[in-house]
Amino acid sequence: MDDRPLRVLTVATSPYCDQRPGPDGLRRKVRVFQSRRNYLHNFIQSIFSSVDLRDRQGSTVVVGGDGRFFNQTAIEVIVQMAAANGVGRVVVGHRGLMSAPACSCVIRKFKAVGGIVLAAAHEPAGPDGDLGIKFNTANGGPAADAVTDKIYQISRTIEEFAICPGLRLDLTTLGKQTFDLENKFKPFTVDIVDGVESYANLMRNIFDFAALKELLSGENRITVRLDAMHGVLGPCVKRILCDELGCPANSAVNCLPTEDFGGRHRDPDPIYAADPLDSMRDGDYDFGAALDGDGDQNVILGKHGVSVTPSDSVAVIADNIFCIPYFRHRGVRGFARSMPTSAALDRVAKATKIELHETPAGWKFFGKLMDAGRLSLCGDESFGTSGEHIREKDALWAALAWLSILATTGQSVQDLLQNHWLKYGRNYFSRYDYENIDIDTACEMMEELEITIAQKSFVRQRFAVDDKIYQVEKADNFEYTDPVDGSIARNQGLRIIFSGGSRIVFRLNGSSGAGATVRIYLETFEKEDIFQETQVVLAPLATIALKISQLHRRTGRTGPSVIT
Repeated sequence: MDDRPLRVLTVATSPYCDQRPGPDGLRRKVRVFQSRRNYLHNFIQSIFSSVDLRDRQGSTVVVGGDGRFFNQTAIEVIVQMAAANGVGRVVVGHRGLMSAPACSCVIRKFKAVGGIVLAAAHEPAGPDGDLGIKFNTANGGPAADAVTDKIYQISRTIEEFAICPGLRLDLTTLGKQTFDLENKFKPFTVDIVDGVESYANLMRNIFDFAALKELLSGENRITVRLDAMHGVLGPCVKRILCDELGCPANSAVNCLPTEDFGGRHRDPDPIYAADPLDSMRDGDYDFGAALDGDGDQNVILGKHGVSVTPSDSVAVIADNIFCIPYFRHRGVRGFARSMPTSAALDRVAKATKIELHETPAGWKFFGKLMDAGRLSLCGDESFGTSGEHIREKDALWAALAWLSILATTGQSVQDLLQNHWLKYGRNYFSRYDYENIDIDTACEMMEELEITIAQKSFVRQRFAVDDKIYQVEKADNFEYTDPVDGSIARNQGLRIIFSGGSRIVFRLNGSSGAGATVRIYLETFEKEDIFQETQVVLAPLATIALKISQLHRRTGRTGPSVIT
């Protein structure tokens, strides 16, 4: 056995111009990381170089991923480069697996300088799939724009990276591994940890597990089905749902993480992931949930195929928030939703006199409010829901929150949803995604649309569709002034708000693949007529949105790629 210290090398490299991180980090096809020389190394070095050397020396960094193809290869490179960049300890999930919420939990638990999360949300996995690399800062949440901008600027001028290529990890064995490196006084340490246990312990301190166990395995137990969709949350679902709360083994399905997630779509949206919803239709289960690959997105399901929209989900949790012991003890400091998300949460906030924040899309805005003590519960229309316990979306937390409400109220998912609408009215909501649009066409459409809605004559303009008349009350490009530090986020989406609460929102999203995605969000509020089909109610707004934008004429499309 060779006991000589491991060599630290400085390797010359050349920059790439396309390593600007998005809200969820840098996402590329796996083959890009495999085929482009030092593409992975450049971006990882840019992350480490963005952390001040004084903060980086001897620090702790957390690394984990959703288990998709190429994760373990990337993790070894990250650890080799962490050692060479002065990091003192790296905490890695067992077998490289650690969900996004668990990473946030572990970063905060170990007071790490940050963490690197390997995931790509709903993008496909496998050799022909995608890989995402996201940097979370010391609060456990996604890096702020100032940090990601710094990472990008470094990536554009990088000339070298540091690495310890002889360092080899054993990701299969829990415990501490130490390595002696040249020119380092102290050994470099890697801790292989059970991220499931860290996360489960956090949940024990938030929810009443005794009450949940009575609900799920007592005399009058309900039947449940949680689908982990072959993602990273599978072992955690089995640990909490079956081992601790007493559910039968078949209550936790698709819990074996695989590198391609079983070849299934990773978005828990019922449109894409129909199996979880179909399994509820026969009435065999009282409660269900589908949880995405990296553990941060969820959809709540009820008996006979009831599906709860993300906007309604966070509103129902807010209205019943004191069913969760954590909030009974700590109180509620505020609610928040992203701007495209429906205003259902606003009505709960108004009734309870709790501060409501409307932020741009992106979880980092919620994290800043939480750090300032101004936010306890938040959600977005993209199937994300969470509380202040971490700084990420948390799919399993959302399911446990709903189960806590069921245990306290004795109501079903459908009863809770319908009673909520009877109390507050219903915000009918839908999103139209037009995917893989030519980027120039999409940008031109958005620019001309903004000019149109900025005209003075546009406000108070009326649009008639069938027997419905919609009058424009306000139109703008959403701008957010952060109440914590006064920073301003501009150009966050074009809004057309009508009298009575209806609205249309247009947003342009980049894509890891070809082209761009144009998203149209439709929302109508009804106080009395609350049991109609969503798409029937929203059809007039869809007609108006397409008329104003001329999207079909410009793109040659005849309809959206998907409606959610």
